[in-house]
Amino acid sequence: MTALSQTEIRERAAALGQWFHNIDLEGVPTAPDHFLNDYPNVKWQRFKHAIPENLSGKTVLDVGCNAGFYSIEMKRRGADRVVGIDFDDRYLEQARFAAEVKGADIEFRKLSVYDVAELGETFDIVLFMGVLYHLRHPLLALDLIHDHVAGDLLIYQSMQRGSAQEAPVRSDYDFFEQDHFNDPAYPKLHFIEHEYAGDWTNWWAPNAACSAAMLRSAGFEILEHPEEEVFVCRVTERPKPWGAVYPTKPRSNGNGRGKA
Repeated sequence: MTALSQTEIRERAAALGQWFHNIDLEGVPTAPDHFLNDYPNVKWQRFKHAIPENLSGKTVLDVGCNAGFYSIEMKRRGADRVVGIDFDDRYLEQARFAAEVKGADIEFRKLSVYDVAELGETFDIVLFMGVLYHLRHPLLALDLIHDHVAGDLLIYQSMQRGSAQEAPVRSDYDFFEQDHFNDPAYPKLHFIEHEYAGDWTNWWAPNAACSAAMLRSAGFEILEHPEEEVFVCRVTERPKPWGAVYPTKPRSNGNGRGKA
């Protein structure tokens, strides 16, 4: 634990700007006026039972770690190694400070979800919490996580809107069948062109069926759905052969000017 006083913690936390994660730093809440109340702890309390209490010997990757709430919780459960990645410098500074105060040995790196292959390793547990709806290319992110860093379990959470139900979906439909598209429980990914809740990075709002379908499509078997927005998954084979689409790269065809 830190040797800093509450006053010093409060001053340093304030200097790091506005926090989205409300973390209790030795009695100092980082976001006491959060519009979702004690977030993300209120969310964590509803699904924490679905993650092993003892993570000794396990490695964890926290994708889009923000200020590190979930990274700290994984370390609290005894994970041998926890790596948190985010692309926002302010969040990473907050995360490093929170971990320092908590005495948690966590590695934080500035990295986009689209670049997870750079880590060069797989992890026993990958957390993908509150990230998908902020991404311009959400299914690509899931594909890359599956192909490069997910070794066993994926813990997924996304803001969801629309129906919480999942309609049975057939493996194929005739071209002229259209009624299923109007079913509120059919997988739907709502696109947000401008802003939602004053945040221009809110690009998508899946319904529950869409979250489940995207996870299966990316090669994740859903083991448990412990909370309305949370899915506990295991890595498995992707149902279709095509996964992440990578940029075309130059390839020689004899004259040095060909492309793949």
